Amino acid sequence: MCGICGWISFHSGPTTGRSILERMNTTLVYRGPNDAGVAIFDKAALAMSRLSIIDLTAGHQPMINDAETLGIVYNGEVYNFRDLRQELEALGHCFHTRSDTEVVLHAYEEWGCECVQPLRGMFAFAIYDGRPQATMRCGQPSANSDRLFLARDRVGKKPIYYYHDTECFMFASEIKAILAHPSVPRRINRRVIPLYLAYGYIPAPYTMFERIHELPPGHTLTVQDGQITVRQYWEVPLAGAADDQLCEQECRERLRELLEAAVRKRLSSDVPLGAFLSGGLDSTAVVAFMTRLMSQPVKTFAIGFEDDPTFNELEYARLAARTYGTEHHEFIVRPDAIDLLPKLVWHYDQPFADSSAIATYLVSKLTREHVTVALTGDGSDELFTGYERFAAAHLAEVYRGTPQVVQAALTHLLRALPESTRYNGFVRRARRFVENAPLPLAQCYLGWVGIFHNGFIRELLAEDTDVDPVAHFQTCFDQVQGLDAISQLLYVNTKTYLHGDLLVKTDRMSMANSLEARSPFLDQELVEFAARIPSCLKLRGFTTKYILKRALEGLVPHEIIRRKKHGFGVPVGRWFRTDLKNYVREVLLSPLAMRRGYFKEEALRRLINEHQSGKREHGHRLWALLTLEIWHQVFIDHA
Repeated sequence: MCGICGWISFHSGPTTGRSILERMNTTLVYRGPNDAGVAIFDKAALAMSRLSIIDLTAGHQPMINDAETLGIVYNGEVYNFRDLRQELEALGHCFHTRSDTEVVLHAYEEWGCECVQPLRGMFAFAIYDGRPQATMRCGQPSANSDRLFLARDRVGKKPIYYYHDTECFMFASEIKAILAHPSVPRRINRRVIPLYLAYGYIPAPYTMFERIHELPPGHTLTVQDGQITVRQYWEVPLAGAADDQLCEQECRERLRELLEAAVRKRLSSDVPLGAFLSGGLDSTAVVAFMTRLMSQPVKTFAIGFEDDPTFNELEYARLAARTYGTEHHEFIVRPDAIDLLPKLVWHYDQPFADSSAIATYLVSKLTREHVTVALTGDGSDELFTGYERFAAAHLAEVYRGTPQVVQAALTHLLRALPESTRYNGFVRRARRFVENAPLPLAQCYLGWVGIFHNGFIRELLAEDTDVDPVAHFQTCFDQVQGLDAISQLLYVNTKTYLHGDLLVKTDRMSMANSLEARSPFLDQELVEFAARIPSCLKLRGFTTKYILKRALEGLVPHEIIRRKKHGFGVPVGRWFRTDLKNYVREVLLSPLAMRRGYFKEEALRRLINEHQSGKREHGHRLWALLTLEIWHQVFIDHA
């Protein structure tokens, strides 16, 4: 793993010198504390901070080819790099290291922009190409031989951002490195605030800063002659293209084979590795396969909560640890973890409303004390209908058939009842279901997974906006019209929440602690096979992950297979009614916050009062607003 950054100038000569490049690179040092390097070309510059995982002694970057016409900075792991190396050696390429970085560089030298096609793993990289035009293989020939080529992995495990003006194009693993360049302004993109309030994150390609963009997953970007070309090379497989000929037994057997193979690939490391273990089905399955494949006990790491047992999964994590004889470690989260908020905001670069970032940061910190690489269960829910919202979509079809008078009475009753801060608070969840179930699928789904609905956003914002989060969300559903509802939701969930929330959280919180996280469930072969499985085998009645649970029978304890889905939540709602009651008022209603002009004070006070009185559970919404305010303090006020 690494942090990478650099630029290419649109004019002759470098834009700025080595000191600026080193300043940009220094902001990423926690992503790669083991090594650092810079390379200055006539019109371009590359830099990296390296976390050494493979070939600890010879994998220094930037890596330059023998002719000194190509240079690469690379962040990630390509798990099939040894096979690719053999193929490239057969084509006449000579290697000087055992690193996957050199394999990617030679792959580009051989196949040009198509080099991304055979890569299997997680990656974000930039290649400076200064070869004469006759050897170029990306697009049309050009009189200008200088080119910068960027690429990002298929599902977006590793990040890359970019900025450009009339002088140059810059890129980096994180926005803060781009902001470290003195020519980059810190102008807030206020138009994305409604999207943030709805989703809890800024959807790609937008960011919270004007003129800074995120390269979407499965895309490449080429800069040449002052022109920027973004190209999609991979798309999330459509679950609707299911293979009806696949029988249940065949699916079960193939899933076990593919998951074991995916775990085996991710055990390749020259440094110690372990696993996050929540006690849920996914992380337990990963640990089960690791136990089969490793000769020593697996090191596992779990998180718990001191003051709210409804958020605690330690009982099941301990069950799994005993079952597989792991070397188990735990950390207990307390309300004073709120002190981490400025640090978390610094690592995210943008407002990010998923409060489980606290737990992810702390479990990553604990894990890094023992290992350098950790396997996770991320991605399984997106492949196999792991969230309750998939079952809710089935229930909504039944609910829409009930008489309107029954729906109206139930809605009225639920609005009158107080909402608790428990993890699975019934009133809060039931109310959210009945208020959204009658709506069209895109609006209904966003109502279930989003933070603020459209009406609430308009009430809250001090300025009128023409940005409609539902319309923006609808564009994802437009890609899968005609498929069954479950297939549509699987596709949209992967395109939005998986990339925008889950993988961002894992990358930033693990790398903040110089820890590499690997996700076997997001192995390309497994993802593409899962898309072929019919929806009826993923969601059987109201049983989520049906086929995965059947595939893991006999491998994972029965108690864990049968347990209800439990997300990786943090009890911020409870904290904002008890220990942090005054804190949330002091921050959100401070004169400094009010002067920003984002929100109406009356609407903010009502939100806080409803939550702290027990009438409504607004913990997630308050966390989203807190994160936005702290982000402003960190990145704008104290820039």
